[in-house]
Amino acid sequence: MPDITWEAPFCATGNSCFRLGTDAEGNGYIAVAGEEDQPLTDSREALRNLILDIKAGKADHLL
Repeated sequence: MPDITWEAPFCATGNSCFRLGTDAEGNGYIAVAGEEDQPLTDSREALRNLILDIKAGKADHLL
């Protein structure tokens, strides 16, 4: 597994906490806090757009 630098967990009221991370090659990762050993991975841009949409309330039902 690549060396991933994780950010602090993002937690919304009543929802699971998620963590975002990146590796040295610029890949982006997202994982449920506490399960960082099983992250989803995609390009940094794809994950950035997903998180921006979630924070904007466009995908609130996904959390």
